[in-house]
Amino acid sequence: MKMDPGNFAIETFLFCQITVGMFGNSSILFYYIILIFTEKHLTSKDLIIEHLTFANYLTVILRGFPQTMSYFGFKNFLDDMGCKLIVYISRITRGVSLYALCLLSCFQAITTSPNNSRWIKLKYRATKYIGPSCSVSCLVHLLLNILTPLRESGTNYKKNATNRLSYGYCSLFASDSVATTLYISLVCFSDVFCLGLMACSSISMVSILYRHERQVKHIHSAQYFLKVYPEDRATQTILILLCTFVISYSFSSIVAIIRTYLNYPVIWGVNIFTSLEIFFPMFCPFVLITNMRSSSNLFLPCLGKR
Repeated sequence: MKMDPGNFAIETFLFCQITVGMFGNSSILFYYIILIFTEKHLTSKDLIIEHLTFANYLTVILRGFPQTMSYFGFKNFLDDMGCKLIVYISRITRGVSLYALCLLSCFQAITTSPNNSRWIKLKYRATKYIGPSCSVSCLVHLLLNILTPLRESGTNYKKNATNRLSYGYCSLFASDSVATTLYISLVCFSDVFCLGLMACSSISMVSILYRHERQVKHIHSAQYFLKVYPEDRATQTILILLCTFVISYSFSSIVAIIRTYLNYPVIWGVNIFTSLEIFFPMFCPFVLITNMRSSSNLFLPCLGKR
């Protein structure tokens, strides 16, 4: 099989992304598994990070591996049912990842808020409902993407071939019906709503960080000023994650729109789209790891103090 050098370079980069992403996310999952077995206390933020990491791990596998296998010649390794199942689960994990990041940013904004009576009550309620919120997010995206399998089929599907856009291991049924437009609008509204909440929480955290920096400047010495507090470091980490997600989401959306309006399948467009989609799940665990106290706490958490 003859391979285009440009596509081969993109596929090689994609495979490296998959490897790095699996290592990073599995490291954090391994960290939390040991914490659970050693009966360590998990905070509300830990629960959110668990859901975020697990969703990112599945996204890297389900989005990356099928595309890589398809490029290297395994065109028909999925039947119609397998294709529908993989695309359906990958859409769910993407939505759960977005919701978990939104929840993490909102929770951090509430945590770093002033300690007046109104915010203290909100902090208590937020801590109490984090677990149920993570479970509800899975259920919501199970229902929200329920129609996704109807628009997907395997590469061996022959009916309505003219209305299908192939992307290697699966094909998408392109429909201009009102029902399809409404469904896509509903999914987009859910994404935009989460992005809006993330933007509001980001503005809140930036303003709190700015006020805190100004207050610390007037206290004692420069040595005290140079000290980085855990909550400030956690806030900076979450802001980095938010910026990374928005950038990767924006570029992948642009590539998806271009790919959709082309009248023929473009392999490089599919590869770039997949690479952009799994960039955040690959990048996220390493940003989270840098916020942990030490690398020994990650790989040998039972030896460290929480």
